[in-house]
Amino acid sequence: MSGYLCGIDIGGTFTDCVVIDAQGKVTTAKAPSTPGDFSQGMMAALGAASDKLGMELGDLGRQLQLLSHGTTTGTNAVIQKRGAKVGLITTKGHNDVIHIMRGSRGLSGRDVRLVVHIPESSKPDPIVPKRLIRGVSERVDCFGQVVVSLNEEEARAAVASLLAEGVEAIAVCFLWSFLHRDHEARLRAIVEEMAPGLFVSCSHELVPKWGEYERTAAVALNAYIGPITAAYLEKVDQDVAATGYSAPLQITQCGGGTISVAKARQAPLLTLDSGPVAGVMGSQFLGRELEMENVITTDMGGTSFDVGIIHQGTAAASYKATVNQYDYFLPKVAIQAIGSGGGSMAWIDKVTGSLKVGPDSAGAQPGPVCYGRGGTVPTVTDADLVLGYLDPDTFAGGSMKLDKPAAEAAIGALGAQLGMDVEACASGIAKIVDFQMADLIRKVTIQKGFDPRDFTLFAFGGAGPMHAGIFARELGIAKVVIPQRETASVWCAFGAAAADILHVYEQVEIMTSPFDAGRIDGLLQGLKAQGLAQLAKEGAAGAAPQIAFSLDMRHKGQINEVEVMLAGDSFGEADLERLSADFVTRYELLYGKGAALPGAKLEVVTLRCRASAVTPKPPLVAAETLTEVIPEAAQRPARSVWWGDGGGYRPTPIYDGSLFLPGNAITGPAVVETSATSVVLHPGQRLAVDRYGNFEMTLA
Repeated sequence: MSGYLCGIDIGGTFTDCVVIDAQGKVTTAKAPSTPGDFSQGMMAALGAASDKLGMELGDLGRQLQLLSHGTTTGTNAVIQKRGAKVGLITTKGHNDVIHIMRGSRGLSGRDVRLVVHIPESSKPDPIVPKRLIRGVSERVDCFGQVVVSLNEEEARAAVASLLAEGVEAIAVCFLWSFLHRDHEARLRAIVEEMAPGLFVSCSHELVPKWGEYERTAAVALNAYIGPITAAYLEKVDQDVAATGYSAPLQITQCGGGTISVAKARQAPLLTLDSGPVAGVMGSQFLGRELEMENVITTDMGGTSFDVGIIHQGTAAASYKATVNQYDYFLPKVAIQAIGSGGGSMAWIDKVTGSLKVGPDSAGAQPGPVCYGRGGTVPTVTDADLVLGYLDPDTFAGGSMKLDKPAAEAAIGALGAQLGMDVEACASGIAKIVDFQMADLIRKVTIQKGFDPRDFTLFAFGGAGPMHAGIFARELGIAKVVIPQRETASVWCAFGAAAADILHVYEQVEIMTSPFDAGRIDGLLQGLKAQGLAQLAKEGAAGAAPQIAFSLDMRHKGQINEVEVMLAGDSFGEADLERLSADFVTRYELLYGKGAALPGAKLEVVTLRCRASAVTPKPPLVAAETLTEVIPEAAQRPARSVWWGDGGGYRPTPIYDGSLFLPGNAITGPAVVETSATSVVLHPGQRLAVDRYGNFEMTLA
């Protein structure tokens, strides 16, 4: 590798930047996120990294070999309900699909009470109101044969009426478009003829799968966030190019890799949740280097706590997501999140009189009380400061002084309402958030057929290493890795820099056993050709393209499918012989031993191809020697830290983790500080530095 690799990730509180040189040296930088215009925070973070390197921004830009960027613009547009005014054109008679939804109304897996007791729940505000939905005559049957041709006169009238309503984007979703795409393609051409430059999203391009509600929701969401995301990406592309960066800008995507900025502008739905996914990709890369196949990834930032699973070296995937109660189809790395971050606010439930933490966050502005920016509601960060986990003078490398008396006053006022002193209230806030995070990890492991004790836990994000010692211990996990020391706080940006280019192609084709190997291979090869063509279009054809196939299968008569991975880039009779056994293995992993019916008929529902191009990787340099001798300069003055369980405050060893050497090891209680995070080592827990500079915690 020559030149620099760079990853930038926008979070709810900070924008993180990682720059990696050819020798593997990592430079990290942070800048406050700028919700008014996120590109300002992005460029500020990149500028801060160039300052750390002692370079002008233009010099760094010209030497960047690859820049990958994770954006939350689309996510924020959905959350803040400030997307485009969208018109929807669909098959006549099916106008209300997106309003009917499914019976769970996007609440399944969240709160069972809301699902079964309808008066306590409601449908979300519509992405597309009924007055902006048009049905046109066209019909394709379930075999992909045209029954009624597209009525172009009706189509033109529908487009004209939506334009008269002032729509800023048009979504197109016909009933069987995934089997016959010509009608949607023709309608796109009509829109482009009548309104050149208008954002258009067609379901056959974005999600060619059956399930008309989820497909309609996906294409409507894509159109909803399309104009604002496309405008942002265009501006970022220009800003980055102005620094002298000449390679194609890559955007992280939810499927577990990156896509070109042009593809992201066309399909911005792929960028939703891409930030947390980048953290999983970074963990997959590091886990491979450390020969750790089973990893639980935990990202605790300022706003949320995100969990992913890597099993046998592969990140767990999902193919249906939910945003704002809308279920939609999209291949993505499976991430579960809750509102438990450093900025999560503590409050008292007036009904139960109990202390609660999250999901609302103080964000970047005003932020926690201790930031001194006008925040008045105590947060997890305020509690960590009161408990002694954070040093008010060295936070964020000393670039930001924390107001501990203000945090104590805010937490004290909250505790007084519960009859608790400051320390007890702060400890309670920390315990609540720790147990909330442990519960989420149980949901993505035990409820998915995995035993968390079989996994190593990776803890990253600015607040993750402070809390991992507790929530990992609650799960019986033996080892916690804080990746690359201070880089852990910006791990999603590191993951963006380490991600490969990836495109996922799917085709629905229902086949019942016994299967025809030639037919399956023919369809897979068609998807492969699409993937290779897209990589070539983006100039990535020479970057070691890789192909991975999988099939979504089920027992005949069932609804839910499981993904079965295939070996190699072709499918033959030998693969056919293994297919049933592989399905049973995968099915019983998810649903329990003996749950499958080995002799039953099987169905293939969806064929999938992942086409990726390997990009330059951050070099990880192993130390040639290990030493147990801790540098004297790494030992900082002790300070009082609250250890609870009757221990109260007591003088605790404090270390500068950036000065630790490979082979150094300490035993808790202790706090290990870096410029961007703190590792809290509880009594009996041990921390060691491995050959690659990672912190490894062994839990009692």
